[in-house]
Amino acid sequence: MFECCGSNILEPYNVHRADTFPFRQTQMHRPFPAIGFVRPLLLCCVLCLIAPVFLLTAERATAQSPSSSAPSRDSEDGKSASPPMELSKSLDLNFAKAESLMEKGQLDEAEAVLRQDLKTVPDSGAAHFLLGYILYKEIQAQAKRTDPNPTAIYSTPTKSLVELSEKKAKESLAEFTAGARHRTPSAFDLKIVAMDYILLGDSVDADKWLTRSLEWNPTDSDGWYQLGRTKYNENRFAEAIAAFKKCLAIDATNVKAEENLGLSYAGQGDHPEAIQAYQTAIDWQAGSAIKDPGPYFALGTLLLDQNRPEDAIPALIQATQVAPSVARGHELLGKAYLQKQDLLKAQAELEEAVKLSPDTARLHYILGQIYKKEGLTTKAKAEFDRCAALQGTRSSDPSTM
Repeated sequence: MFECCGSNILEPYNVHRADTFPFRQTQMHRPFPAIGFVRPLLLCCVLCLIAPVFLLTAERATAQSPSSSAPSRDSEDGKSASPPMELSKSLDLNFAKAESLMEKGQLDEAEAVLRQDLKTVPDSGAAHFLLGYILYKEIQAQAKRTDPNPTAIYSTPTKSLVELSEKKAKESLAEFTAGARHRTPSAFDLKIVAMDYILLGDSVDADKWLTRSLEWNPTDSDGWYQLGRTKYNENRFAEAIAAFKKCLAIDATNVKAEENLGLSYAGQGDHPEAIQAYQTAIDWQAGSAIKDPGPYFALGTLLLDQNRPEDAIPALIQATQVAPSVARGHELLGKAYLQKQDLLKAQAELEEAVKLSPDTARLHYILGQIYKKEGLTTKAKAEFDRCAALQGTRSSDPSTM
């Protein structure tokens, strides 16, 4: 085991573990277990975690706030272990410069400074921890550069972003593993370790380290949110509900926590409670200039599952108004119209969804179904063929997809 004293909309992850990193938990100086690989489609779910929350609630400063900070913790031998923000006090390495560069967003330069310092003092646990955090932040920075729109979290990530996320998350874990051989990690450090595992689709280890982090810092509202998301992805809905409630006890109007509370209720079949949570999350945003479309998507999806398209349509129209460039809203609204057999409106919404996300196979399939119902045989076949091509199959028969 790791020795800290120095040695629906979102589906559960399908983790394929591999011994890329030989860190088995049975050895004292191998604190973090073997890392799993996640398929690109599932990483979209993971980015949904990190982008709005999965941003550590407000970059570095928030990570040190009373509600989400990881304060220094006394290790078992009585020595104090400090979070990354205090590393600039070190007289041994050039932490002040690295941290200043990091705060300015110059992450590559900050990484270079620390790597150079570690060549001189390779046994500095503090330097390894800060480097691990910087590598994690580089994933966030690249995601923002790829698409700065806040609603980008609802879109499928690019292949290059998937590859970079996996690479940097593994490198980050390697640095935390190296640092833990020489220094006790803080609650904040363990939280970043967990976030790396989330990026790699490893919910089991993410759960483990988030739980440990929260034992040391139980006032971290974002930590409780992340633990709730992890429990949800493990289909442990009752535990997810408990975690989201703890998040909300600290951050009473956290829209994402309330939405995910609803998702967890829905996961265990408590649909009335789920609908109430979604509606609460929507109500909390009533006066906001920028709204999160997530609660609208979740409410619309549940109502469609209950074959209630007339109730779903108002929420989904709002979703497309809140996030007009997100294909999911148009897809769900199109499905609602399709349930009502309003084929022209369904066609318009699915055509917009396909325009926004042309490489999503299911959208072509649904649009093909609509064209088929309208008697547009040629158009229907073109959509079914496109769906098959995207899925890598040879068949254009929609019944086989």
